[in-house]
Amino acid sequence: MAKIKVLIVDDSAVVREVLKSVLEKDSAIEVMATAADPIFAQRYMEKQWPDVIVLDIEMPRMDGITFLKKIMVEHPTPVVICSGLSKEGAAVTMQAIAAGAVDIITKPEMGIKGFLEDSATKFILSIKGAAEAKIGKLKKLVDEERITPETKKPPQKIPTPHLRIAPKLSADAVLPPGKTRKAGVLQETDKIIALGTSTGGTQSLEIVLRSLPKDCPGIVIVQHMPANFTAAFAERLNQVSTIKVKEAADGDSIDRGQAIIAHGDKHMAIVRSGSRYRVNVLEGPLVSRHRPSVDVLFRSMAREAGKNAMGVIMTGMGDDGASGLLEMREAGSKTYAQDEDTCIVYGMPAEAVKKGAAGEIISLYQIAKKILQF
Repeated sequence: MAKIKVLIVDDSAVVREVLKSVLEKDSAIEVMATAADPIFAQRYMEKQWPDVIVLDIEMPRMDGITFLKKIMVEHPTPVVICSGLSKEGAAVTMQAIAAGAVDIITKPEMGIKGFLEDSATKFILSIKGAAEAKIGKLKKLVDEERITPETKKPPQKIPTPHLRIAPKLSADAVLPPGKTRKAGVLQETDKIIALGTSTGGTQSLEIVLRSLPKDCPGIVIVQHMPANFTAAFAERLNQVSTIKVKEAADGDSIDRGQAIIAHGDKHMAIVRSGSRYRVNVLEGPLVSRHRPSVDVLFRSMAREAGKNAMGVIMTGMGDDGASGLLEMREAGSKTYAQDEDTCIVYGMPAEAVKKGAAGEIISLYQIAKKILQF
């Protein structure tokens, strides 16, 4: 198979070399070039077009947002944003997501060795997910006029890293298996919805949430996203939706007309409190190579809510959420998988379908309707 050709665009020589070193440890990826800014990048792209672009935002001569918009108009290409962890950086990164960026990785500003050990696997998975993205469908999602809810530093020498692939853990590592609450106990309990998504999910979630009325059931969401970005993402969704959207805080009550998004780099589970539910924010290792993990959330839904729960696995690469959705279905929950036609990456839903976890396969534009019917 042909290698994934990657172009890295960042004004820091250190960052360029770190990212290049990490990616070149994977035999499926080829870093075709690195560039200090978009002007240099365009010279490389005149000779060969990349499969994926890793793009910084703040650069001389042309900023990343301007370059991203130019790419999406002239030659739509999967773009992964490489952003700093500051609050200001997170806000600007949301502009890039709105403009059509596929995913976000955090810039290795400090502690290069730590970055290589802790983030290398996630970075490589992000590039592979971006390479599989159906960028034409993503462009359609970010084109507001065509979408309606129901119509369809000096250079440093970088040592060659030793890339350590962390073992793949199940939800057992954070939330051990347990019995589902008996049906009779749950009769008076509120309905609750869980959505799990990854690559392409930032745009797809906006389509779903902005279609919901303010009295819809409470919703909990896992979107694979780095720490410090989920608060800005939740605020963006809050601004464009009728319902309230916030980042999860431990102990949050899950109320009607509200969606709670898992905190980046922390797992989220639900617990029953009387006839209602609240959020538990949990520390722990990566589960299914992610933190937060959809499997952790879905397992807690199966255990605590059973037949009063609905789960939807949406666009994304990998298999996070497939096992948890099966647990939900076996506990009596309504379970759905987004269809291939409307997924940016048909990975997570496909794995759920293979496991028999999805009771029904539905379009992105049917999810809001199914939530209201439930």
